[in-house]
Amino acid sequence: MSEAAAPAALRDLFVEMNDLKRVRSAGRDGSIAERLFAQGWSLLTSGAAPEDIALDITATTLAATRLCDLDAAFLAAAGLSNAAASAVLVAGFDAVTKALDPDLRDRLRGRLAPRPPGRSGPLPAFVAALARQPRAGVTCPGRARILLEPPENHAEHCLIVAVYGVCLSSFYRADPGTVFLAAMAHHFHNAAMPDAGFTGEMLLGDHLGPIMAVTTAWAMNELDEPLRGHVERARAVLPDDATAEGRAFHAADCVDRVLQIAQHLRGASTTMAAVLDEWELVHAGPVKGFHDRVLRDMRIP
Repeated sequence: MSEAAAPAALRDLFVEMNDLKRVRSAGRDGSIAERLFAQGWSLLTSGAAPEDIALDITATTLAATRLCDLDAAFLAAAGLSNAAASAVLVAGFDAVTKALDPDLRDRLRGRLAPRPPGRSGPLPAFVAALARQPRAGVTCPGRARILLEPPENHAEHCLIVAVYGVCLSSFYRADPGTVFLAAMAHHFHNAAMPDAGFTGEMLLGDHLGPIMAVTTAWAMNELDEPLRGHVERARAVLPDDATAEGRAFHAADCVDRVLQIAQHLRGASTTMAAVLDEWELVHAGPVKGFHDRVLRDMRIP
């Protein structure tokens, strides 16, 4: 393994993908990340192999990073053939995945080929509970918390960590299915346990471990075998970075935690000059000259 603790080449992809926790569309409840979390668990409870689901959901998420909700379901409803819809999804995938490990990229790209949709299973109750449970924000013992609105929820966090983990799996030589499943299940306790952050955990003291064990068990009890056993084994990598899967998970978790806050700060520090000049808010087109004169004469901004 490289001496580097993580691959710098994936930074831009992870920054962009993080916004899937904030992208929504009319007629669809929740963010894209929240819905993909539910889709992942529905496929998992159907009995499909966790590694297959890990690759499917990761490929779908990577395509959505640029295409957002221009997904397979919408493209089919709009009249595209399976082949044409697949080509669009692959184009979105290719636009953001140049830095991925080539072998992993090929495996994921193949998941966007035309094929029948996966069979759906029942959604455990913890899926909706995690989607309703807000994350704590920035907390530190002895200090008032910093709340940044709107907060992400635990379903969104778990999904993004899971996909980051799969993207990182080649770097750490980790099993992608294990990393994905561990990340999808790493906040089971928060389905019932309100999130008071690091501060709350420290104030609970010796009560923290038993409470987390009880609330985690409530979620685990919603799963049937063999999925329950798969989840238990995957969650065994969570306590430390002693395994390749543990390192991939903890790298993904740390990156997501920081990028979630960074996007709030990035939005607050963006200048109008950058938006107009670099991002071309008033973009090229037949009326751009008129638009520019309107803004100039009205002294906007």
